[in-house]
Amino acid sequence: MPAKLLYSLIRPALFAMDPENAHHLTLPALQRVNKLGMGGLLAKKPAEDARTVMGVRFPNPVGLAAGLDKDGAYIDGLAAIGFGSIEIGTVTPRAQAGNPKPRMFRLPQADAIINRMGFNNGGVDAFVKNVQASRFYQDKQGVLGLNIGKNADTPIERAAEDYLHCLTKVYPYASYVTVNISSPNTKNLRQLQGATELDALLLQLKEAQQKLADEHKRYVPIALKIAPDIDAEQIKTIGEALLRHKIDGVIATNTTITRDAVQGLPHAEETGGLSGKPVFELSNRVIRALKAELGNEIPIIGVGGIFSGADAMAKMQSGAALVQVYSGLIYQGPALVKDCADALRGQK
Repeated sequence: MPAKLLYSLIRPALFAMDPENAHHLTLPALQRVNKLGMGGLLAKKPAEDARTVMGVRFPNPVGLAAGLDKDGAYIDGLAAIGFGSIEIGTVTPRAQAGNPKPRMFRLPQADAIINRMGFNNGGVDAFVKNVQASRFYQDKQGVLGLNIGKNADTPIERAAEDYLHCLTKVYPYASYVTVNISSPNTKNLRQLQGATELDALLLQLKEAQQKLADEHKRYVPIALKIAPDIDAEQIKTIGEALLRHKIDGVIATNTTITRDAVQGLPHAEETGGLSGKPVFELSNRVIRALKAELGNEIPIIGVGGIFSGADAMAKMQSGAALVQVYSGLIYQGPALVKDCADALRGQK
């Protein structure tokens, strides 16, 4: 049975469930299907279409965005879908429960999701054990991005300590490390996008990266994940800081706190980050502006509202070197990965 048809039959039952419960049902099911050697049922894998970005060879340009597998417990099941890269996390130094439930809401009329999960995860030590246990890591099957953040109860002025702790822990196991300073669901986190705070954080991260590269005899690139809710001046400031500190990549963008595109819809007033189609043009705007600032010096990974191959192409045309999907995967199913990869074949 074609993957698209299979998902179209399954989706109504999943969408009848609470979104977080559906999430906790789907990921273990993916893992079980993969263990049974039936991964081909999930999706037909894209053909090889490799490109090197941040010094890392990606077998195809379509990746999984962080947030779907926060603890790295389902890497092998997700790998069966055919992603060119899998980004897991966001992980924090210590385990934390995240925000109170309910904290995830579908807005199907807008092909959107609102979440205020709050970096719920089991902590970086458990996270690393999960990575080590995965066949994907053990067999060096592909690109694994490890996304790091700060604990909710860590004061913002001490945020760098959390990022440095996580960077040190995950560095040996990562193809690249993403520094998430743009989630709207951890109080004051987005303050780290400010000029002074960002400069201080990036300086410390680069110093630590060089020490870790010397220690492990291996350079692991760092990418910064930023918000869509920034103006032209903020984009310029961020771009200049990325260039000044020689950051390896930038992921644009995270979820938005704006609600213009979903006004009047059920759940539209829930607090949290809005993802899905309403973020598509917001992230494209940031990508275009970043590309104007960065040129070819620092690659951009485009994420936000990709629901088709044409959407993925629009991200690349805006200036992205790679793309990532998340909400589109929930709405469209695993076949979206191959659709996007097919559309991008040969586009660099």
